[in-house]
Amino acid sequence: MSLRDKCPILEFKDQGDERGKLVVIEGEKSIPFAIQRVFYIYGSDATVVRGQHANRESEFVLINVAGSSKVRITDGKEEFVVELNRPMTGIYIPKMVWKDMYDFSDDSVLLVLASTHYDGNEYIRDYDAYLEEIKNG
Repeated sequence: MSLRDKCPILEFKDQGDERGKLVVIEGEKSIPFAIQRVFYIYGSDATVVRGQHANRESEFVLINVAGSSKVRITDGKEEFVVELNRPMTGIYIPKMVWKDMYDFSDDSVLLVLASTHYDGNEYIRDYDAYLEEIKNG
């Protein structure tokens, strides 16, 4: 399975009407996990790089609910970049996939849905250590 297949773009239905837009995201329905944590990144700019880690246990869905940003995704063998710029589009990132978020527009609000509560011990923040862990299975 390719990295793009493991990290699909998710399209959420716009259920809005003449009163405005409405996008509903439900854990284990719209996304492939139960949501345990929600956070968002804002106030970054085009020079900032966020993420720069992989997670042993957490899965994520990233959605730019305002503005835009780019996400570089790699598993050490394959790599691709996604631009998130529509509030009804997200990217699913499974366990043990490296992610860098960057090129934030001034109005960017990047919403992150996570499958676990925060545990700093499950983060791999050194890319070489990540590659070694992937190699050793």
